[in-house]
Amino acid sequence: MTAPPYEPDDPREWLRRARSNLAIAQAKPAGVCLEDLCFELEQAVEKAVKAVLISRQIEFPYTHDLARLVALLVEVGATVPHFLREAERLTPYATFTRYPYRGEPVSEDEYGHALSLAEATIHWAEGQILGEAETSS
Repeated sequence: MTAPPYEPDDPREWLRRARSNLAIAQAKPAGVCLEDLCFELEQAVEKAVKAVLISRQIEFPYTHDLARLVALLVEVGATVPHFLREAERLTPYATFTRYPYRGEPVSEDEYGHALSLAEATIHWAEGQILGEAETSS
């Protein structure tokens, strides 16, 4: 096992892991449940938001509650884009849908929307942490 390129408390490591979760969901391998891909997308958003919190030296709880994590950013006066508030809807993918359950299965449209939210969130987090110049490369 190779050591990660950054320390665990470095926001760039959290972004690296967020990108990893996103890549898994984007690959959409045959036979993988959309619920599991949406779990990866929730994880991507969660880790990206936590990366921004770390970069601002804001302590956060280890929770899947995206609304709570976004609220921490708002509390310190951060500008939170609309899509990030909408990404709060992904929280159930980290809890209810990651195990077999009796609810409706995730649709292709839901997966596509979750994918768009995760991609936008990671791009925003990269800009917050790395700066716009570095995110375009």
